[in-house]
Amino acid sequence: MLGSTTKTENKGKMWPRNEKGKAVYPSELFGENVFSFKQMAKCLPKPTFASFLKQRRGKSKLDKATADAIAHAARVWAMDRGATHFTHWFQPQTGTTAEKHDAFLSLVPTFMQGGDESFAIDALSGSQLLQSEPDASSFPTGGMRSTFEARGYTIWDTSSPMFIQEGPNGTMVLYIPSVFISYNGEALDEKTILLRSTEVISKAATEFLATLEPEQHVSQVTATVGLEQEFFLVDRRMYTLRNDLKITGRTLVGKLPPRHQQLEDHYFGKIPARVLKTLSDLELDAIKLGIPLKTRHNEVSPAQFEIAPVFEEASLAVDHNLLTMDLLHKVSHRNGLKVLYHSKPFKGVNGSGKHVNWSLSTDRGENLLDPTVRPENNYRFLLMLMAVLKGVHDYSSLLRVAIATSGSEHRLGAAEAPPAITSIFLGDQLSEVLNAVEEQRPLKNFSVPQFQSIRVGGTLVDLKVAPLPNIARDLTDRNRTSPVAFTGNKFEFRALGSNQSPSFLIAMINAAVSAALKDITADLKAALGSKPKLTAEDKLSVIRKYINITKPIRFEGDNYSSSWVETAAARGLPNTPDCPSSYLALKTPQIKSLLSSTLPILSPTELESRFHILNERYTNDLLIESNTLHSIVSQQVLPAAYSYRSKLATSASALKSISADFTPEKLALDSFAPALIKLAEVTERLGAHISEVEAEHKSGTVESTADKARKLLYFDLLEVRSQCDLIEATIPDVDWPMPSYAEILLTF
Repeated sequence: MLGSTTKTENKGKMWPRNEKGKAVYPSELFGENVFSFKQMAKCLPKPTFASFLKQRRGKSKLDKATADAIAHAARVWAMDRGATHFTHWFQPQTGTTAEKHDAFLSLVPTFMQGGDESFAIDALSGSQLLQSEPDASSFPTGGMRSTFEARGYTIWDTSSPMFIQEGPNGTMVLYIPSVFISYNGEALDEKTILLRSTEVISKAATEFLATLEPEQHVSQVTATVGLEQEFFLVDRRMYTLRNDLKITGRTLVGKLPPRHQQLEDHYFGKIPARVLKTLSDLELDAIKLGIPLKTRHNEVSPAQFEIAPVFEEASLAVDHNLLTMDLLHKVSHRNGLKVLYHSKPFKGVNGSGKHVNWSLSTDRGENLLDPTVRPENNYRFLLMLMAVLKGVHDYSSLLRVAIATSGSEHRLGAAEAPPAITSIFLGDQLSEVLNAVEEQRPLKNFSVPQFQSIRVGGTLVDLKVAPLPNIARDLTDRNRTSPVAFTGNKFEFRALGSNQSPSFLIAMINAAVSAALKDITADLKAALGSKPKLTAEDKLSVIRKYINITKPIRFEGDNYSSSWVETAAARGLPNTPDCPSSYLALKTPQIKSLLSSTLPILSPTELESRFHILNERYTNDLLIESNTLHSIVSQQVLPAAYSYRSKLATSASALKSISADFTPEKLALDSFAPALIKLAEVTERLGAHISEVEAEHKSGTVESTADKARKLLYFDLLEVRSQCDLIEATIPDVDWPMPSYAEILLTF
């Protein structure tokens, strides 16, 4: 804790201040609720901490004495801050996190000492720290576990530090980041796969560097990630009146107001006061938990916002992202708001993504994707660039699986997110470098109108305004339509949905690039032969080979254009707009070989379970949405429409009885009837198709059920919605049974 500050008394009402009344700096608060490795070093005897570090580096196993000492130190540290319980915090395949709280309080019987009473102690043993036992049959297992085979284990992930979170009444809980496995050791979670992939890419990258630059002595390479998180914040009162939002996370009906995002005035605009308060509360909690949030701003859609942290090691970045999402739920509730993470909560305006900025760093602190000033001469960078290009080229279908959800089908390619065809954007300058290397010619200079002539590596732009300084130009422009873009010293994977865990996508990126690195390393070793060292021409020959191989995946244009669809098909790039079709990639020999044989990331059983879980989740999502929409139409929209029609008929009848002109009412009735009849018709068809899919769900395979759900329910949802929106456009606002888009998106 930080001196005598009143942080716990603020409860999010104001930024903490010290005893002198001055604001506490964020750097002073950073990580105060984390049992960090620095904190462990303070609490543990030196030999014990040294033993733990050996285990962390994979050089030994964690013995009982060390585990007991760490558990005791963590408990005392947590209880001194108000903790009463501990929990193993893990990431089942549900897209969120899970936890089961156990009290530190224990009873010690005294009958063994001749007494007849028990006494209470607070304790956390090493064995309790290392593992716990949740019910494995109650989480998605993809058929790996039967209902009667319930035993599973959560195992402490020593690479991620423990932390405490505040609960009700100021009490705290000690969180132990964990992996989740079955009784037989299969991965039932997202984190185990991610941790395996980080070891795989470290091994592949260090072998590559040892071949390319043996004098550098790199012993470890780490995947680093920055996760940009988009989301909507809406008034909680409006949210509670929308059953579709509450049940499915997105609106199933609703027409756009006359003004939404078309003026482009919300993006980077002034953050609304209640939202700014919410984000400030979030940042305070996040800083205490060691989450380095850096950026906050309005996004394109009304009521849409984004936050982004500093880059971290991949597994920790994922932990922090999922923790941030949970924190935002809490602080938004505190401020009368509701956070929406669905990929497409509102039709007609931009949906929300989670951009994965991915790179690789050595234990010497070097970013392997830093092009430096002269990338044309930086052979290590060019070869690493080729590894990413080849990985994405060879395994684009696998990366497509990793971002495929029912929500993504409404967002991908919908004017604000990359489409279902995977390509890579490099930018003019880097493309020129690759072209020049391939063609074995000098680099061209770029002539920029009004500005100086620049070459690749030169970056100044003269603004021709005396008081303004020259600015640094990035190596590449940005292409918001590209699924994967090089953005200076990293690759940005833009297609992940806002509500998805990033673990699986990052693991698959690691796997794809690892496989490519293995191929490149093999070619480098072949070129090396018996020579003591690779020559420049050896390296360039390998680079040219992979430039040629990966040309189809490179695209610098508009990914939304219809011409790109034709061009991509001619290049042989897969285009799988629906989820069930994309999941089939997990059945192909290429993917099975990669993940189960070439790289030890997913066993055949685990891979099959993933296929099962993805299809099952897709079907359940569509069934939940379809049943919800059927209920909304039957119980809210149609009754409101019938009531409105009755009012019109009553009015027309009354006017007719006094010989008044009722032409307007008659015209309104006549124009309203077709939409009402059509809505009743398509709603009835939706109900019939729900029954068909549910019957298939009981007797068919997960694959056939997901396919039928896509072919029937997906399109029914669109058609029923279309008719509902026509009704909403006609019916008086006072008679519409739920908050409109205007009320939800434009109310703070």
